[in-house]
Amino acid sequence: MDMKLKQTLAEQIRDFHLPRYEELPNTGLYLNQAVKYINSCLKQLGNIEITSSMIRNYVKQGLVANPIQKLYYADQIGYLICITILKHAASLECIHQLFFRQKDIYSNETAYNYFCVELENILYYRFGLKSVIEDVGVTSSIEKEMLRSAITAVSHRIYLDACFHILKNEG
Repeated sequence: MDMKLKQTLAEQIRDFHLPRYEELPNTGLYLNQAVKYINSCLKQLGNIEITSSMIRNYVKQGLVANPIQKLYYADQIGYLICITILKHAASLECIHQLFFRQKDIYSNETAYNYFCVELENILYYRFGLKSVIEDVGVTSSIEKEMLRSAITAVSHRIYLDACFHILKNEG
């Protein structure tokens, strides 16, 4: 791969940062506000977006708790960010099982923050900003390995989409 393309890819993801749990809005967002917020967080990832109908569907399927007086809070927004990303590598049924298993082991805050760090870790590696994928966290579990596998799969999709987007715009 030529150096210019590698540099362009690296620049695309260099400053990517998902808000950590404590940075998520917890004052309550209406549905359209939640959609705008989540999509702004994921903008650098390319075609990974959420719509209001998707959110309603995830609530209906029990993946995300019902809004409280039509407002979405940090827990729900965190889940929605994870679902929006993971659905590019796993079915909603598999994501639901993964969430269910993680709830027994980790708090929502711990699980979400781990997801953010792991996603950034793998994306930075995939886009050539790091030479190794670091071990994240101090514990080991099948749930962490499953999540890492899903994030790795998503990172390859994001990378491939970015490559095609850049090549298309060059031509």
